[in-house]
Amino acid sequence: MEETKENVAYKGVVERLTLGITRILESMPGVVDVRFAERDPADKRSLLSWEQKNSCILPEDLRDFYLTTDGFTLTWSVKLDNECVPLGCMVINSVTRLCPLLQPVSVFSLPNAPSLADLDWEDSSTERGLDHAPTAPHFDARSRIFELDSCGGNGKVCLVYKNCTQGVVAQQSEIWFLDRSLYWHFLTPTFTAYYRLMITHLGLPEWHYAFTPYGPSPQAKQWASLYQPLTFNCDNSSADSTADYFRNKLDPTLAFKGKAKTPTPKKKQSAQCSSAKVQGNAGKPSGAKR
Repeated sequence: MEETKENVAYKGVVERLTLGITRILESMPGVVDVRFAERDPADKRSLLSWEQKNSCILPEDLRDFYLTTDGFTLTWSVKLDNECVPLGCMVINSVTRLCPLLQPVSVFSLPNAPSLADLDWEDSSTERGLDHAPTAPHFDARSRIFELDSCGGNGKVCLVYKNCTQGVVAQQSEIWFLDRSLYWHFLTPTFTAYYRLMITHLGLPEWHYAFTPYGPSPQAKQWASLYQPLTFNCDNSSADSTADYFRNKLDPTLAFKGKAKTPTPKKKQSAQCSSAKVQGNAGKPSGAKR
């Protein structure tokens, strides 16, 4: 009886923590093997140690999340031809794995070895026509970046502190997505908003690319249209409108409009040449070859 009560209590905690997404996934056609990894809460000492080590204050909603569960992992698969194919994956790293994206330079590295800071350049949003877009993070000391999710190698979701000063504790943070081409895309201003966004997209492959100008791959779009048709259509419309800023607009009527070629006038033979030619022909015998 006690075990039954514990199971019911645990299911209640999972239901509130996952916003009921496990029950929704289990009711979808073809979805099997929905797994949620149970984790103990993180202690306050580890949170304080992380803040002191990285000179950053964890946002209040992320702190409350870690005090509830030290990380988050929910996976689900689909059944195709009697085989279980892993598809959805929702991950939030634990406090110990909330590591800086920019690791300090090792003493064993070459002095001229390239780093991410070498790829940083001033690329303001106004130059691209995105006046409403927030300023992108930097790979140098101006930003402190920590990895929340590696996205299975398709990019990285990062907790970003911008406008940082050396020796000063950073407090304001945002959630950004770094794609595989090392280009930044803003996701949400708070962790709570990102958490709901992750749950809404069911952890489908490459769902973060719905917030980029180029969108996910064709295969990922097929999965999204199957298990997330409403949100998939909305994301496509917003991505298409954003992509207009990054797309070269070509007017075929102007690009392939050539200048009309005026016909070159034929040169008229002079009267003297024509008369001389007639006289020459008259003096030749009829049987002579020309």
